[in-house]
Amino acid sequence: MHHLLRIKIKMLTRFSIVCSLLALTLNVSAQFLRDEENLPDHDDKFYHLGIALIYNNSHFQVSAHPKFLQSDSVMYVNPENTGGFGLAGLHTFHLSPHWEFRIVFPQLMFSYKNLTYSISYPQAGEKPVATKQVESILLGFPTQVKFLSDRINNFRIYMLGGFNYQYDLASNATSRKAQDLVKLRPYDFSIEAGIGCQIFFPVFILSPELKVSEGIINIHSRDPSLIYSNVIDKLNSRMVVFSLIFEG
Repeated sequence: MHHLLRIKIKMLTRFSIVCSLLALTLNVSAQFLRDEENLPDHDDKFYHLGIALIYNNSHFQVSAHPKFLQSDSVMYVNPENTGGFGLAGLHTFHLSPHWEFRIVFPQLMFSYKNLTYSISYPQAGEKPVATKQVESILLGFPTQVKFLSDRINNFRIYMLGGFNYQYDLASNATSRKAQDLVKLRPYDFSIEAGIGCQIFFPVFILSPELKVSEGIINIHSRDPSLIYSNVIDKLNSRMVVFSLIFEG
C-alpha cells in the first residue's frame, strides 16, 4: 500500500508540473498575442544571423555482424541514449513569406554514445556487463529549408528539413591501440527534420526548436581483432537535438 501511495503521489506531482507548465505557456502566448508587433520589418530582410545553444541526445543504431551468431564471448550489444551539448552559428536567407533557406556554420557538438556489452567470460577485474563510451567532437555543416506559418503578432511556428554532413574530430578509425574497442570513421551524413516556433521580442527573436537526425551511412570501422568490434557490422547515428536559437 505504501508503494502504491508513493506511485500515486509521484503521478500527481508530475501531472501538476505538466499542468503548471502548460498554463504558463498559454499565459505567455496570450500575452504575446495582446502585445504590439515587435520587429515589424524583420521579414523584409533577405539575410540575417543567429546563434544556437544546443542540447543533443544520441545513440547508435546497431547492426550485428554474421560473426556475432558464432561468438560465445559477447551475448548482446545494446546502445544507450546519452546527452551532449553544442554551439552553432546560423545564416538564414528569406526567400518568400513562407520559405527560408538556412545554412548552419560553424556547428560544433560534443556527443557521447554508449554501448553496453554482456560478456560470457570476463577477464580478471572486469564485470559481466561492460559499458563502453564513444566520445565524438562533431563539426557539422547542416543545410535546411524552413516552411513558416503566417505570423500572429509576435508568434509563429515552422517546420524544417535538410541534410547534415559531419566530421568527427575525435575519430579513432586509424588508431592501433587495443583499448580503442570500437572505432568510428571520421565522416557522417544524415537527414534531418524538425519543428519550432518563433517568439518576437523587441530586440531579438527566440526560437525553441526540436529536431531529429538520422544517419544514413555506416560509421563503424570494423576491426576483426577486437572482440567488442568484430561482432558489430554497422553503426548508424541517431540524434534528437533541442536548440534555443537567438536571431536578430
